[in-house]
Amino acid sequence: MKQTFTIFAACLLGLLMSACTSSNNKNTQIVEEERIEQVKTRIVRFCEMSREIEISTILQGYETQNIAPSLTGRIEKIYVEVGDHVSPGDDLVRMDQNQYNTTRLAFGNLKTEMERMQKLKESGSISQQSYDQMKLNYDQTIESLKFLEENTYVKAPFEGVIAAKSYEDGELYSGQPILVLTQISTLKALVSIPESYFPMVKAGMKVTLKSSIYKDETFPATIELVYPTVDAASHTFQVKLRIPNKDERLRPGMYVSSTIALGQENVFMVPYQSVLKLTGSNERYIFLNENGIAKRVKVQIGERFNEMIEISAPEVKEGAEIIVVGQSRLVDGVKLNVIK
Repeated sequence: MKQTFTIFAACLLGLLMSACTSSNNKNTQIVEEERIEQVKTRIVRFCEMSREIEISTILQGYETQNIAPSLTGRIEKIYVEVGDHVSPGDDLVRMDQNQYNTTRLAFGNLKTEMERMQKLKESGSISQQSYDQMKLNYDQTIESLKFLEENTYVKAPFEGVIAAKSYEDGELYSGQPILVLTQISTLKALVSIPESYFPMVKAGMKVTLKSSIYKDETFPATIELVYPTVDAASHTFQVKLRIPNKDERLRPGMYVSSTIALGQENVFMVPYQSVLKLTGSNERYIFLNENGIAKRVKVQIGERFNEMIEISAPEVKEGAEIIVVGQSRLVDGVKLNVIK
């Protein structure tokens, strides 16, 4: 009888504990359903922003050419030294003249023969075939003489500065460029820009350059060419800058920062701390207050200015109420109490 009473008591205790647990779970569920988060909000407004890109690059001569004749042989004379300024048509190098002189003498004799053949043709004393053969030989010699003259007496193709010299007078030319000519009165630079700016960047836009050598000065440049393709690996595209440099203060190889002004644009700017980052990914999101309920919205971020950052998303409209305090505790759909 005592054992039966003990079992009955144990069962009764179990039922009471089960009832209490069920009651506690129900209460917890009610509390969870009635969870209200205290937050502060801010109205989203358009802000007018001067958008610009600042990217570093290295200056290059607008034109650079290796002075490398198509003839091998002895270098008779180099007329310039490193650092010399030259103009188009100035003498740079004179190669061994033997082949040129031989061809020039042969052409003189051929020219006389050609004049004689012309008279014979007019009188009908020779066949058209004989005349055509002589004319072909004559034309080929003219081309050979022109080629030999250009490669024996090498002249500057454009205005520039001698940037390198690899031989001295009398040395045997073996194929390595004799000189390097670089134009520095006008410079160029190739700048790689993120693909998101592709629709905004146009040829003719003005660019400002800064160099650490001239700290308080800026230098003007212009976008001369926008390359038509985007690099698949870096997701950037290139633009070519044209940089006037008449005073030659800037030089090829210098490191400069280039600023491209893209004009005014209306964007949404929100406090930086209101934008949250999903753990383990690069996804950014915010919370909006929609009739007292938290709504999570995925956003794209842009430029940051001090404590404000640019955002964009289809769900974010002007006048929306973004949560700026208490957002880190929120989940999608939780009730809100906005503190003024």
